[in-house]
Amino acid sequence: MTRKARSPRAATVTSPPPVAESAPVGPALARLEVRNLATIESLDLDFAPGFSVFTGETGAGKSIIVDALGLLLGARANTDLIRTGEDGLLVSGFWQDEDIASRRVTIQGRSTARLDGEVVSLRELQDWAQRRLTIHWQHSAVSLLSAANQRALLDRQVTGEMQAYQAAYRAWQEARERLETLRTTERERARQLDLLTFQAQEISQVAPQVGEEEPLQADLMRLSNLETIAQGAAGALELLSEAEENATGYLAEAVRALNASARYDETSAQLQLELRTALESVQAIVGELRSVAESSAPDPEELARVEGRLGTLSKLRAKYGPTMNDVLEFHAGVEQELALLTRDEQDAGTLDAEVSHLRTVVEQAGRCLDEARSLRAGPLASELVDVIRQLGMPHARLEFLLTPHGEPTAHGLSDVALRFTANPGEDLAALSDVASGGELSRVMLAISTVLGADTPAVVFDEVDAGIGGGAALAVAAQLGRLARERQVFVVTHLAQIAARADHHYKVEKAVEGGRTVSRVRRLTPDERLEEIARMLSGNTSDAALKHARELLEVPQTS
Repeated sequence: MTRKARSPRAATVTSPPPVAESAPVGPALARLEVRNLATIESLDLDFAPGFSVFTGETGAGKSIIVDALGLLLGARANTDLIRTGEDGLLVSGFWQDEDIASRRVTIQGRSTARLDGEVVSLRELQDWAQRRLTIHWQHSAVSLLSAANQRALLDRQVTGEMQAYQAAYRAWQEARERLETLRTTERERARQLDLLTFQAQEISQVAPQVGEEEPLQADLMRLSNLETIAQGAAGALELLSEAEENATGYLAEAVRALNASARYDETSAQLQLELRTALESVQAIVGELRSVAESSAPDPEELARVEGRLGTLSKLRAKYGPTMNDVLEFHAGVEQELALLTRDEQDAGTLDAEVSHLRTVVEQAGRCLDEARSLRAGPLASELVDVIRQLGMPHARLEFLLTPHGEPTAHGLSDVALRFTANPGEDLAALSDVASGGELSRVMLAISTVLGADTPAVVFDEVDAGIGGGAALAVAAQLGRLARERQVFVVTHLAQIAARADHHYKVEKAVEGGRTVSRVRRLTPDERLEEIARMLSGNTSDAALKHARELLEVPQTS
């Protein structure tokens, strides 16, 4: 698809300067435009690489920014997101490489996706955006409790072995299903074989040909009217030859009448020659007419043959037609289906052995997969634990536990589960049993750090839920480290995280003209100081401002 490059429009918010230490792994999101989304009437925001935070009072609508980016990622477009009284909403994202993505949703529920102005399917927009942006929603940490998601974390490290196993598993399942079908439909297959064999033989014995009915119809018409044909021939024969005065006699006399003049006149000689030719032609016709006139009775065998052939062809058309082409196409289809059923019947005897062999192949591939999982599980768990401990859980331990299945499954020979503890002296247990909400959020952040470097921008929607104090500082530091490699957006209620950011945006809600309106603006240094003081103490007292200033002055080291 050819796209037309377009530069972002002039912004209503001045772009912050690039952060020197940031080096995104791909084009950063440069601008976001939102129209009529929830309480946002019109919003234009410019972004830069690095670490950006969104803060605001509870209920101000901080997560609306995440909702807007989610629409670009193909999230479900609920018409409830459209601002009351408006016909639709529009979200547009502009990237540093001048690519543009947009999503419009109407009040009727219709959704239109575009890339660089060209209409694309929602799937195309989703595939495109997922290579540039990852969103960790508020519920993302909870998704870690899913066994499938825990297994997927490890399997991202062994994609080659997983693909080989899945290919072997699919082949085994297909063979099993085919064998089961053969066994459960044996009676039906026998009935179908009988029917198809009869139909194929019925058509083959007739051996119909396209276009043969027309000449047969002409033959039948001739044979059925031989008496009339003979009478016509006899009448013509009478006039040409049999009557006392006939055409042949007159022609012969005309030839003789020119004998004398033809000796002296070239024209007369030529005319006499032409009369002789005409006489010979009439005499030849007389011979053929005599033969036709004498055949007044049809050959019964010939008539029966023609009528029988036409009747047989008519029956074939009635059963398999309506045209002879249709009959021949039906015959070809029957032959093909017969071949398949016959092959299945032959295969049934050997398919048991094939299924057994493919089961062995699956088990071999499954053992290779488990070996690869085991080899990668320890190092991956260590990488994750290193980051988790930096996030204020110094005694955390984590492992991937492989538990064998009784039978091969679509995902391997074993279950994969994360086991975790944050406390010294405690046994490892399932995440759902031992991890608090805050601990779960930090585990999610660690996973995003270790495994989530596949998009240049990443968004965290209140990943700091349930944490505070030293853990908040640790999370802030980790987000800062993450922002050295990617563009990071965080919706947060923690001052410790907001103080670590490179760019600070505040979401505010107000009533204008009797309508609630949310606005977002980038804070100046003084405004940022006041916002962090408010986040710390709920006010901007001297003590709160001093605390905020101290937090902002903490060295941004790793």
